[in-house]
Amino acid sequence: MKSNSQAYRIPDKSILKKDSESFDYIDSYQRFFLDKEGMIDSTKIGVLFFSGKSKVADALFAIRNKVVGLFGLKSSGQPSDRQQRLDKFTCEPGQQLGLFKVFEKTENEVVLGEDDKHLNFRVSLLLDRLLDDTAKRSLTITTTVKFNNLFGRVYFLFVRPFHQLIVPAMLKGIIKRIENEKTTTG
Repeated sequence: MKSNSQAYRIPDKSILKKDSESFDYIDSYQRFFLDKEGMIDSTKIGVLFFSGKSKVADALFAIRNKVVGLFGLKSSGQPSDRQQRLDKFTCEPGQQLGLFKVFEKTENEVVLGEDDKHLNFRVSLLLDRLLDDTAKRSLTITTTVKFNNLFGRVYFLFVRPFHQLIVPAMLKGIIKRIENEKTTTG
């Protein structure tokens, strides 16, 4: 399923919807896939979110970590033990992987993010079943940002174009990994 859409609102079923008025920035990207076996849940999506390999994203995060370190902001740390940490990752609230902490989790959604001096962000990974087709599912990645100061606004001004390239690519990669898993196991 290749459909991809972008919106600047929080999906109605998202945990983030209750706080939607407090965010300074919102975007959502959605794609569809088939889940005939009903094996995809929020934990699986959370693990897939972190398991993608993107040289471009890794390079951008490395540059980001060096720059923000100069300003005393949080960085994602060293990726050397990432696979070991990913193997133990269950998407439970309080767990942290890199820059992302798990804030909330339901059967259909994981909310990740971080609070820092300059801004707070949340990333929702929301699964939904389409009413007209019980096997067809959607995955929506929603990002919200709350600026804490002027530096947060300036920082995000530079980050936003990269974010708008990386998130749809990550979403596409998650769907591709779901489809590849089905062909190798089914």
